[in-house]
Amino acid sequence: MDDFSAQIYTQVHQIPHGKVTTYGDIAKFAGFPGYARQVGRLMATLPEGSTLPWHRVVNAKGEISLTGHDLQRQRRKLIDEGVEVSEAGRLKLKQYRWDGL
Repeated sequence: MDDFSAQIYTQVHQIPHGKVTTYGDIAKFAGFPGYARQVGRLMATLPEGSTLPWHRVVNAKGEISLTGHDLQRQRRKLIDEGVEVSEAGRLKLKQYRWDGL
């Protein structure tokens, strides 16, 4: 595993239950500001059954970026943690955003 991936996974692992953060925040916290798309790619390529809380990462608009079944799967995981998510996959970042501390 390369250093970039390790740093990203470390940050994602730290997101608390019931909180979310953005792809861009994860990149910034890991020391790679501006690498939000690369964070998204890493999340998309996680192996099935990964224990990393990938579902706690959303886009900068406070929306789930996935579609169809995957959107519903991420939405259900967040709702199960107490995060209010609309049918369209939108949530209130001001309320649920993790600040990395």
